[in-house]
Amino acid sequence: MRPDDFKHFRALLGKTQKQTAQLLGISIKAIHSYEQGWRTIPPHVERHMFFLAIHHKNGGPKSTPCWEIKNCPDQWKQICPAWEFSLCHLCWFVNGTVCGGEIKEKWRDKMEICRSCEVLRSAL
Repeated sequence: MRPDDFKHFRALLGKTQKQTAQLLGISIKAIHSYEQGWRTIPPHVERHMFFLAIHHKNGGPKSTPCWEIKNCPDQWKQICPAWEFSLCHLCWFVNGTVCGGEIKEKWRDKMEICRSCEVLRSAL
C-alpha cells in the first residue's frame, strides 16, 4: 500500500490520524510515518485498512463468492481457505488462498495479485 492509498482509506473512513491510530492499535507517529512515506506500511496494517473500508457503511459486500467470480475448479477450492471457511468476499484477507492455481505464501506476493483482482476491487 502506498502512502496516498493509506490517506485515501483514512479519508474514506472519515477518521483523523489519531482516531485511525486508535482503530489500528498503533501510534500516531506510525500514522504520520505511513502517510509521509517515511515507513513502509506493514501487511497487517494494510489488511486492517481494507477490512475497515469494506465494512465501513454497509457491513460488507453481499457479493458473489470469489470462487465463482474466478471460476475455480473443485481441486483448487478443496485446498483454499477462502472456500473452506466460506469467506466469499474476504479471500484477500486470508493468506494461503489459491489464486490462479497457485498459493502465495507471503503476504506481499499475495497482495500483488489481490490489488488488481476484481474481488477486492469491487468490494472497495
